Amino acid sequence: MRILITGSSGQIGTNLGLYLQDQGHEVFGIDIRSNKWTDRIPTLLQDLSVQYPAHKGGIGYVEYPEKLDVVVHFAAHAKVHELVEQPGRALQNITMTFNVLEFCRQQNLPIVFSSSREVYGDIHRYITEETQADFAYTESPYSASKIAGEALIYSYAQCYDLKYIVFRFSNVYGRFDNDIERMERVIPLFIRKIQNDEPITIFGEQKVLDFTYVDDCVRGVAAGVERLVQGRVSNQTFNLAYGQGNSLVAMSGFIAEALGKQPDITLKPARVGEVTHYVADISRASELLGYNPTTPLREGIHKAVNWSTAWWEKQGQ
Repeated sequence: MRILITGSSGQIGTNLGLYLQDQGHEVFGIDIRSNKWTDRIPTLLQDLSVQYPAHKGGIGYVEYPEKLDVVVHFAAHAKVHELVEQPGRALQNITMTFNVLEFCRQQNLPIVFSSSREVYGDIHRYITEETQADFAYTESPYSASKIAGEALIYSYAQCYDLKYIVFRFSNVYGRFDNDIERMERVIPLFIRKIQNDEPITIFGEQKVLDFTYVDDCVRGVAAGVERLVQGRVSNQTFNLAYGQGNSLVAMSGFIAEALGKQPDITLKPARVGEVTHYVADISRASELLGYNPTTPLREGIHKAVNWSTAWWEKQGQ
């Protein structure tokens, strides 16, 4: 297959691109920044948040020399609290998705879209089955941008017979996510702070989330890409997570255990716009994609700690 990944320099995009290349597929990337982790993925540097005029042959004015088989759209501003403070970035997420959909429509290409468990809102109601999301409970501009992205995809399927798979991710962590100077992610941030004997702040003592190790996530996405291109599965929305909840307190404890440290934790209330309880129903992905995550949080955290500390040491950080 020939696969275009938007957001190819990000964590999931990089891991997926390398995984697909190792499976023998040809991968191209689009991102606003170069990839700091690898030079294996040929990447076009382009800002997809600019609304381009309709143009056959490419996104904006970019043309590809041969026909692609599928587009995997990961490009987005992804920090919930940052988009609460800068809601204009949520609008940019919607524009990115529109541009990519127009490209897919013009090229008659199927799309894989990275949505989020944020679309369910703060689900103390424990509604996690894909068809039961109630968008009246939208918690943040970020979740609104993902809801809007999904709505655009469903409308393109209805009007233009666009084939799609939507994945609702949940707290993906692991390899290639520790560029915290660019974007703070809670797990690599806690690894760095606990390693340096610095205090950490947990926003939401009772917060329970479904953390997904990146290798499990990538295998699920790759299964979806393959089945979508083959025509075996299409026009489906899937939760992609581990399927078990853990608190941030437990997660930080696993980090401290891996580092042989005692964490200094300050507890504060959850911040505006943040989901405080989510455990995914992954039965649909299991049934239709053969999805079977194998990395529980404690094991995944130990892997993430080992990778991050080795990377930082290599970089002299």
